[in-house]
This record gives sequence, structure tokens and C-alpha cells, in this order.
Amino acid sequence: MKRLLFFIGICCMILSAAAQSAADKIIGTYYISDDTSNEDCKIKIYKTDKGFFEGRIFWVKNPNFKDGTPKRDIMNPDPAKRNTPGDKIQLLFHFKYDAKENKWVNGEIYDPVHGKTYKSKMWFEDAQTLRVRGYIGVPALGRTMKWKKL
Repeated sequence: MKRLLFFIGICCMILSAAAQSAADKIIGTYYISDDTSNEDCKIKIYKTDKGFFEGRIFWVKNPNFKDGTPKRDIMNPDPAKRNTPGDKIQLLFHFKYDAKENKWVNGEIYDPVHGKTYKSKMWFEDAQTLRVRGYIGVPALGRTMKWKKL
């Protein structure tokens, strides 16, 4: 009986670890090449202590505006955040992993070029390509980007 309980306990730990690693595979660094804004950057996706997956820019290819001044989050609707440096802007908020769909869902993505925040979901197209869809209302009304995992 003790062996059976021990075996069941080990199986539960293995299954729990497998589910955790599937969710955590999104954690890492990504290169974003945005054709619409011509703004290449790198973003780090991490897991918060509350279990959400979020992401923040940490590098931008062109850190200055055309006039030479450092890029800031000047389009942010929150005036307190408009002085945030371009390489410190948070893009992703509150994503949760959906094991059934193998997607990160119910999150939001911030567009610093236009100062707008959209509903969003993410999934892997292949091991190195993350598809990120931002949308208004329903996913059919949106845009999908491809981010390359580094």
C-alpha cells in the first residue's frame, strides 16, 4: 500500500511539472520586427509572482527620435507614464496559460506607437516563432505579429 501511494505521489509530481513547463516555455527573450512602425526591439517575457505572464521592452534598435532626443512613451494615455524610456515600456499584461488550447490568453498588449491597449492572445507557431494577436472585441478584428525567440 505504501508503494502504491508513493507511486501515485510521484506520478502527480511529474504531471504537475509537465504542465508547469508547458506554460513556462513562453518565458524568454524575443526579437520583434514591426513592419508597420519600422521599430525593431527586444522584449523579455517573464512570469509574475501572481502567476501572470507579462513582457517588457529592454532594447530598441533606434533609441532616439529623428531629432536626436531619446524615445519615450509619449503616446501613453497615462501622463505619468509618458516619460518612460523606450527601452523600458511594458507591452504585455496579465496573460494566463490555457493548457487545452496551448495558448496564453486573456491578456492585453500595449501599442506604444499609438498609445492603445488591446485584448490579446499568444501561441507558438513553431519552437522559435511566437504569434501574438491583438484585437478589439473579438479575435477576428485584430492583427497578428510574429516574434522570434532568441
